[in-house]
Amino acid sequence: MIRTTILCTILATGTGNALDTSPRPQARPDVVRAAAVPDLPDLNNWTRAFRPRALAAGIDAATFDAAVASVRVVPDVVRRDRNQSEFTKTLWDYLDSAVSDLRVSNGRKALARHHDALQAIEAAHGVPAEVVVAVWGLESAYGTFRGDTHTLSALATLAAEGRRARFFEAQLIAALRILQAGDVTPAAMRGSWAGAMGHTQFMPTSYLDHAVDHDGDGRRDIWADDPVDALASTAAYLSNFGWRTDEPWGMEVQLPDGFDYALTGEVTVRPASFWTERGVRRADGSPLPANNRVSILVPAGAKGAAIARYPNFAVIERYNPADAYVIGVGHLSDRIAGGPGWQAGWPRGDRALTGAERREVQRRLRGAGFDPGGVDGKVGPLTLDAVRRWQAARGLTPDGYAGPGLLDRLRAATGS
Repeated sequence: MIRTTILCTILATGTGNALDTSPRPQARPDVVRAAAVPDLPDLNNWTRAFRPRALAAGIDAATFDAAVASVRVVPDVVRRDRNQSEFTKTLWDYLDSAVSDLRVSNGRKALARHHDALQAIEAAHGVPAEVVVAVWGLESAYGTFRGDTHTLSALATLAAEGRRARFFEAQLIAALRILQAGDVTPAAMRGSWAGAMGHTQFMPTSYLDHAVDHDGDGRRDIWADDPVDALASTAAYLSNFGWRTDEPWGMEVQLPDGFDYALTGEVTVRPASFWTERGVRRADGSPLPANNRVSILVPAGAKGAAIARYPNFAVIERYNPADAYVIGVGHLSDRIAGGPGWQAGWPRGDRALTGAERREVQRRLRGAGFDPGGVDGKVGPLTLDAVRRWQAARGLTPDGYAGPGLLDRLRAATGS
């Protein structure tokens, strides 16, 4: 998966105040231009060519033919796939939506409403109920924005369109296997425009690997109004990717005066005792929980909140690799459980860098002898390490924060 920067590309889906919508961040979000689609795929010819491949993959002819009877080209899916536009938000703007008062309140209501089922799910899979509910909240606003696109039609359209044919053919074959197993009908298999389905937005291959029948009715039904199978499937997904029971995802921490910011970033992994010896404490002043693999993140640099990253952080990344999403899920789960909001502030006067500006940062770092690992606009660990090294070489606080001020300094130091 592609790792995105915390000042990241974010899916713009509302403020989270008037409406409780899904603010899922993506590497290429679906902010859609109103653009005409000049050449829609020929689904009939493509289906005839695809049929032997599907049957060779184990799909029986009756399942295939019944499913194809409901498939239509979806022009809006092609438009969205071809015209995905970059939209940037700062982490704090994203969190204002992802962990809004409304989303926290709705999450607590959802937790209470499904208390017994969630307790059973937690006992079965070891993932806290609040974390499962937080994923649900960010993926579909607790089931209220599940998507109404016909999944088979969306996947067939994208496979036939051809830009990512191999990926979407694999997803379509997985969707046909789901139908063949009897978990859902073609008409009820609905979700987002790119094929993610149900309350917690599983792609078909993830469904096959991780979905569970929690209520014992013989179907793994993540689409029904009753979310229990979807919630259990999300817990199973996180558990299967290594969720460590009774350990946090992370937490806000206080950094002492004189802290060495060169130690920040996910590549510096130390026992909690290492950080405790250097004066790091939880936001409330209490000691860090014991763990052998802890990193300190400063997503907004020295002027913003600091976060201790525990191993479960990486597990949530398997659901969505954007750090903003992981922090959103983690912080929302804490708030649903009754925890406080952020204790530190954010540099709210800053804006997010555009993709062109992020690439400029990388080019200038490389030109100055600090290799960022690529010029692709994705500010990951290598770029952040290059920023820290450049800052240290110039006597600046090496916090790795790639904001507008850093770009201005790079321009002044490296010229045109």
